[in-house]
Amino acid sequence: METTRQRIADALREEPRTASDLAAALSLPTPVVYEHLEHVSRSVADGEEPGSNGAGDEGEEFLVAPPTCRECGFDRFDDPVNEPSRCPECKSERIEEPAFVIR
Repeated sequence: METTRQRIADALREEPRTASDLAAALSLPTPVVYEHLEHVSRSVADGEEPGSNGAGDEGEEFLVAPPTCRECGFDRFDDPVNEPSRCPECKSERIEEPAFVIR
């Protein structure tokens, strides 16, 4: 049986997904998905398969399309793995979620 992190990593290997997409597909709350994504990103960076003791595919990268403000286009958020509540530039709350993929 696959762990939640393995299922997240497998989904990210198929196509880019947002935390909300993953939450809906895996029946998890979005904040929990963000916690798992942090661990998955570290596992991919270390060359390990999330949730296992063996090595993962060499040369894989955990890529993040950063959150973007829909009002002013700002995309230089401090932590792209978390969903910000509002834009530091224009203070808008219309923020597009970050998207994640493993390639």
